[in-house]
Amino acid sequence: MEIRPTSLPGCLEILVPAFKDNRGSFVKTFNQDFFTEHGLTTNWQEEYYSFSNKDVLRGLHFQTPPFDHEKIVHCAAGRAFDVVVDLRTGSPTYGQYLTLTLDSRKANMLYIPRGMAHGFMALEEHTLMMYKVASVHAPDNDKGILWDSCGIPWPDREPIISERDLQWPTLEDYLSPFVFTPEP
Repeated sequence: MEIRPTSLPGCLEILVPAFKDNRGSFVKTFNQDFFTEHGLTTNWQEEYYSFSNKDVLRGLHFQTPPFDHEKIVHCAAGRAFDVVVDLRTGSPTYGQYLTLTLDSRKANMLYIPRGMAHGFMALEEHTLMMYKVASVHAPDNDKGILWDSCGIPWPDREPIISERDLQWPTLEDYLSPFVFTPEP
């Protein structure tokens, strides 16, 4: 496994071993010793996945305190234009976004710290996204910001998006409960 820092503090791209042969591929997506050694969360509470058709946009989602959580996302099939927005007040990158293509053939993942909104757009049919989160889903704390309110250069400006995701407040109108804590 290899960690690559990103432009957002605490948000990390992780490249994982992918073994390929004439049968297909085998990918290791988690190693507790590696995560512990790098000070990353290892106590995952839920894991889930979503299938999306091309041009489906999901996000920008997060959970508010006390149910906020770290998250790992990766694309197990297809490709996704993945986005993270820093919502931590006091952060040097507050309101800024990161975009990254998660690709099942590349076997890259994104580690997302607390206080960041996450979303993605499927770039291929039948894109399979996998998520690990460090807290259990809390419906009353399940929130979001409007997908087109952060200046993100989405690949398609007319995505397929749920009614729920169209109702979120803009980044400008969102009062963030998250506070940035610099690493020691």
